[in-house]
Amino acid sequence: MKADFSKGPVTLTVSFIGYETQELPLSAADNAISLTLRPSAVLDQVVVAASRVEESIGQVPVTVEKLSQRQVEQITTPDLVAGLGRFKGIDVSSSSMLTTSFSTRGFNSSRSERVIQLADYMDTQVPSLSSYFGNLLGTPVLDVASVEIVHGPASALYGANAFNGVLLTNSKDPFRDPGLTVRLRGGNRSMLDGQLRYATKIGERVAFKISGGATTANDFLADNQSATSTLIEPGNNAAGSNLGYDAVSRYGDVGNTFTATGGALAGKTVFLPGYSEAELVADDNKTHSYKIAPSLAVLLTSNLKATIDYRYTNANTTYQSASRYRFVNSGAHQARVQLEGNNWFVRGFTTRDYSGGRDPQTDGSYNLGFLGGFLQAQQALAKDANGNLTIPVVDATGRAVSYAERYFNTYAIRYNQAYATNGNNTDAAAKTARDFANTNAPLLQPGTKEFDVARNQIIHNPTPGQGARLILRSILNEGSGQYTFNNSFADVTVGAAYRQFLLGSDGSLFEDTRDGERIKNYEYGAYAQVSKTLLDDHLKLAAAGRVDRFQNFGTAFSPRASVVYSLGPDKLQNFRASFSRAFRAPTQNDQYIKLDVGRAILLGNVRGGFQGYTTPLASQLPGILAPTRTAELAGYEYSSAALKLEEVNSYEVGYRAQLVKKLYIDVDYFYNTYNNFIATQNFIGNIDGSRPTAAQIGAAAPGRFQNSALSTRVIQIATNVNQQVKSQGAGLTLSYAFAPALTVSGNYSYNDLITKDFKVGTQSFFNTPRNKFNLGVDGLLLDRALSYNLNYRWVDSFLYESTFATGTVPTAQTLDAQVGYTLKPLHTTVQAGGTNLLDAPNLQVYGAPNYGRLVYVGLLFDIK
Repeated sequence: MKADFSKGPVTLTVSFIGYETQELPLSAADNAISLTLRPSAVLDQVVVAASRVEESIGQVPVTVEKLSQRQVEQITTPDLVAGLGRFKGIDVSSSSMLTTSFSTRGFNSSRSERVIQLADYMDTQVPSLSSYFGNLLGTPVLDVASVEIVHGPASALYGANAFNGVLLTNSKDPFRDPGLTVRLRGGNRSMLDGQLRYATKIGERVAFKISGGATTANDFLADNQSATSTLIEPGNNAAGSNLGYDAVSRYGDVGNTFTATGGALAGKTVFLPGYSEAELVADDNKTHSYKIAPSLAVLLTSNLKATIDYRYTNANTTYQSASRYRFVNSGAHQARVQLEGNNWFVRGFTTRDYSGGRDPQTDGSYNLGFLGGFLQAQQALAKDANGNLTIPVVDATGRAVSYAERYFNTYAIRYNQAYATNGNNTDAAAKTARDFANTNAPLLQPGTKEFDVARNQIIHNPTPGQGARLILRSILNEGSGQYTFNNSFADVTVGAAYRQFLLGSDGSLFEDTRDGERIKNYEYGAYAQVSKTLLDDHLKLAAAGRVDRFQNFGTAFSPRASVVYSLGPDKLQNFRASFSRAFRAPTQNDQYIKLDVGRAILLGNVRGGFQGYTTPLASQLPGILAPTRTAELAGYEYSSAALKLEEVNSYEVGYRAQLVKKLYIDVDYFYNTYNNFIATQNFIGNIDGSRPTAAQIGAAAPGRFQNSALSTRVIQIATNVNQQVKSQGAGLTLSYAFAPALTVSGNYSYNDLITKDFKVGTQSFFNTPRNKFNLGVDGLLLDRALSYNLNYRWVDSFLYESTFATGTVPTAQTLDAQVGYTLKPLHTTVQAGGTNLLDAPNLQVYGAPNYGRLVYVGLLFDIK
């Protein structure tokens, strides 16, 4: 059709599904029009994560959030995942600056064990830990085309552990998006960040790209001096106690319960002073993330493409789980091969993690709790005539005396003396004893040569029970395929996947050994989905189901059924409802862990289960073991069967619409019921699973069940709770685009754990604020040369539970902003921005550091 300019200017409208519709006024014919399509942020977006096939976001049957390339570029945190908290229904948990996990719909944690995170459909978990380290192994940020987050269960299409959500990062296609992009930034905390992407076509059938980057900064370090919860340390003293206490962010502050031979101290527990995280991390406080990701794509035919990818990442960072772990030069290798046609694909990938070399002399990762504890077990040194610590301390028999033993003995002697001379005043005696022991029987002092030597030996010693070295050398292998049949009756998608874990830790985390084979574990499954549109495509019905088989848990079936009804000729109002059932397989740690953390030993639970006694028994000893009272043991009996799959049944309704021009809304409500809910349980038992005898309990009790040489211990396992657990929640997003210069948006999220009366000793790990909201503005000014965005985030206080620390995370209010100005002739954008600009309290994981202010300036070069 030829344009008629005789009556004045005409308007050229350019639209394409998934991109913003743009209008370009023309006063005369022009054969050299240049226009760049911008990804849409509204109802005509295309998503693939919800149903594993392309569909309009308006007719997606479940709650989905999609971030366009522009929205990704607006994230101000160094790690992509850490910035997702500004979107509806998404909770983020940062263990440190570059280690962040995400969750949706409750049960948040630093491990993200209830969601899966994919980069071009490759699982980005670290296999040894069943955890996601933010975007550590994900797509380099300059290569991200979009991010899609599916809220709620998705096991029907993705298998077990797509339990509460899926995060899918889609990378840019080198055929469609060639060019060079470089981003350089610098900021406070000595932050330096450089990112690069280069893509080119080699002829018409071959395309190559390489992306990656490097980020370094001074890491955030934890410094929580509150007393560790008595759920985790039952015999702990109150914070500030002159008997000492186990603090959340001190390590090696282990306790000793004195028996009758302790005199006035009998029955009391004295804790060592311990070491702070900053003292133990020492010169390792720099965090970094290095990654590189080359990719080659070949068009074998017009409808068949082959892709080969490789990703390498290396990091220094801190991760929180059962303890806090410092990873030094750790990371993963990942490789993929894929064939894809118009309606099918076959792919396979492998991931191999590492945590430094297996050679003890090389750098590597370590457990901060072990490091603090084993520093106390070193032989104590006394000063010689010159004031140097050179004289080994021994007892009357010539036996070496550790720093901990010397401290406790000195404390006890001085306490009993002070107690006798101060009118039996226990607190005064404790203060006198503490001050005397700290002066006359000090522990190894940070900054001294002796401390540095001992620290170096411990962090490089991989021997379980002696060193703090953590060795990761696990492998995840996965193969999958999918085919979609399009016909006039219905669209049918079928697929299958197999994955294998080969777990290795040299005994530092799992029940494997250095010289033994890796622990093998597998799962596989197949799925099908049928979708049908009716009423001139206004009604969309879909059903999906997946069968999975697990090495340790048998077979499970995950169904999903959904309906979407769209009103109006343009389908601008969309109502959705769905039912989903999903299963969660216990993590590899839950299945095979063997980690002695002193106060308890953590064991996997996939064999015959455990018999024992509840931990309140400890407070009744030794009287309950008297011959006339042993029958009372029955009142404390505990038993646990081997782990089973956890199940969730989820009901969801939602409404997504364009109410008036440029006003968009998305609202949803869900109700979940969980069966065989997986939680942690502490009890007194034998490590072989048998129930201890009264004699075994009596022998262990004086050491408060912490002696690693004993078979009777406080044991911590993952187990299924024999009660139904219920939760519910809702979310609302509103966005109004006044003009390209101003878009105002906001979202609100509500989450509620309905079940309150958990069994004694059970931790739910809900870890989610009941209320939170975001308010933001963004826009393009000066002929789109100036861009800006501003986001205010408010998060309610909530209880955070974990096996490491339990406590209240306070209310957080953060302000993030970014501004950029593009010098078009130079293909350069000058940027400035920051996260938590007001440096407000911003704790996300109890026991982790506060995520403080980060500001930066930089340049972005983009040559298409």
